[in-house]
Amino acid sequence: MRIGLRLLLGFFLVLGLALFVVLRIFLEEVKPGTRLAMEDSLVDAAYALAQLAAPDMKAGTIATGGFAQAMTALPSLKPDADIWGFQKNQIHTRITVTDARGTVVFDSRGQDLGQDHSRWNDVYKTLRGEYGARSSGENPGDTDQTVMHVAAPIRDGERIIGVLTVARPNHTLEPYIQRSRDRILHWSWGLLGFSLAIGLLFTWWMASSLSRLRGYANAVARGERAELPRMGRLSGNTEFSDLAQAVERMRLKLEDKAYVENYVHTLTHELKSPLAAIRGAAELLQEPLPEAERERFTANIERQTERLQQLIDRLLALADVEQMRGLDAVEPVDLAALTRELMHTAEPRTRRKGLRMIDELGEGGVVQGNRFLIAQALQNLLDNAIDFSPQGGALTLRLQREGDRLNWSVRDEGPGVPDYAMGRIFERFYSLPRSDTQDKSSGLGLCLVKEVSDLHGGEVCVENVESPRGCLATWRLPA
Repeated sequence: MRIGLRLLLGFFLVLGLALFVVLRIFLEEVKPGTRLAMEDSLVDAAYALAQLAAPDMKAGTIATGGFAQAMTALPSLKPDADIWGFQKNQIHTRITVTDARGTVVFDSRGQDLGQDHSRWNDVYKTLRGEYGARSSGENPGDTDQTVMHVAAPIRDGERIIGVLTVARPNHTLEPYIQRSRDRILHWSWGLLGFSLAIGLLFTWWMASSLSRLRGYANAVARGERAELPRMGRLSGNTEFSDLAQAVERMRLKLEDKAYVENYVHTLTHELKSPLAAIRGAAELLQEPLPEAERERFTANIERQTERLQQLIDRLLALADVEQMRGLDAVEPVDLAALTRELMHTAEPRTRRKGLRMIDELGEGGVVQGNRFLIAQALQNLLDNAIDFSPQGGALTLRLQREGDRLNWSVRDEGPGVPDYAMGRIFERFYSLPRSDTQDKSSGLGLCLVKEVSDLHGGEVCVENVESPRGCLATWRLPA
């Protein structure tokens, strides 16, 4: 999944979860909050009306006095109020008064006169000096149409002589609650749409900036001369621009250094084989030898000296070839003949270890490529086989045609490649100890083979084999 899509999904996951939680909590709190506000106002109204009803309650005229006459007229009043776009043309508040025993002595609607309300929560608690309130159905068993009741004590000095209850149906709040919910949802959808636009813009900016940087980094990794990407106006002097500038500065500082180091290490590694051949021939010349053998080894020393000079010159030329990312000049290369030359060069080393060279190369295996680079790759594969071969072992060199490809291979009878190292043998500077000396090479040989193989459109692989045990290195090249 692309990082832009991940950012977008992550942004909306967090935004959606936050919006869902906040919206859910907010919507769930609208109704209780509105009812709490109504209860607060009913408390004020109940205590105010209790003070007004106290003189009639003391005089015993609560059912016929001025208070009763005023409250009885409430249902007939028409306030004609415009509240937030809602018309209020009716008084929904109901007033009831009970005596000290909880019996209803006044009801603004005249419905519950004489009934015992002493066990209702509002009356029961208020008579005991506590805050009394309840919310119950307008009719017994009715849970949909509930009424909120808030009570206040009617006092004669410190003595409670009655309870005044103010009641109001909860459904009268529904228009206001619904309006609040609708407005919340309306603005929430608007906020979500705005956040969507911001999220898309932010994701596009992040993804496009990262895409430019990734393309630039990949081009640099491929060795191309890439231009520093422009981050655009939105990026400005942000971290993306700073990162692009830092990558460019790093590339400029490391490019030459890494390139020189690469060829210094490669040259050092490649000088080992000719020097070893010269040393081996020199050691043999110190022994009594027939004149023909002495002349042959002397000529071998001369050839290896020339090879050293050629190696230095060709490595410098190789730098130009790699910079072009291709081969400008190719020539027919006879792999069988070239391998036999390398076998002849390696004869002092193979004789010192008592190795048998089994030639199954045949004739006529020709490929198109750079002879020097191919020779260096074959030399590295052959050197590895010699190094890891046991004393008195055998090396089998084979060349086979397979369709439009030639398979060059060398097989030794050494211990093979350990499982833990099989995936790393082509890494730069990764090396395994040799079977005889336990020394390690510079780890550039197989890396060079891989680079030369890629340059020629080939494929190189190393695998362990059985019967007899050993290691098989195969290089497949276009015929």
